Amino acid sequence: MSLREKILSDLKAAMKEGDAAKRDVLRLLDSAIKNSEIEKKKREEGLSEEEVLEVLSRAMKQRQDSVTQFEKGSRPDLAEKEKQEMAIISVYLPEQLSQEEVEKAVREIVAKMGEISAADFGKVMGQAMGQLKGKADGNAVSKAVKAELGKIK
Repeated sequence: MSLREKILSDLKAAMKEGDAAKRDVLRLLDSAIKNSEIEKKKREEGLSEEEVLEVLSRAMKQRQDSVTQFEKGSRPDLAEKEKQEMAIISVYLPEQLSQEEVEKAVREIVAKMGEISAADFGKVMGQAMGQLKGKADGNAVSKAVKAELGKIK
């Protein structure tokens, strides 16, 4: 079963169970996937699993940004709602790597690249994001790359 099919199946189940919160989030995800299909002109064949994961990651990132903004704005009720939506979305995303695992992967990438300097941030980030796409947050990868390149003199 593809990720899109799983979302639709879970949407039907949430509708039958009367779970309004889950139903609403899954409808938003389905709508975001459809919009992405239209943007990429893939309405007939649909998105690949990787493209669906990109849509889900984007939705998760939007929720994380909203939580930050709501907490800054002293709106814990809205921040909590966004956190609940994040919990629902996270079910469909692959397990995220810990910061230590990201740092280890970045060290390995830097070692493979050989002779690099602190100015090669873009090259290392490109390699790291290519390898860790969907498995780690871009901010965590960026932090690990900066730390690793900071050790190079």
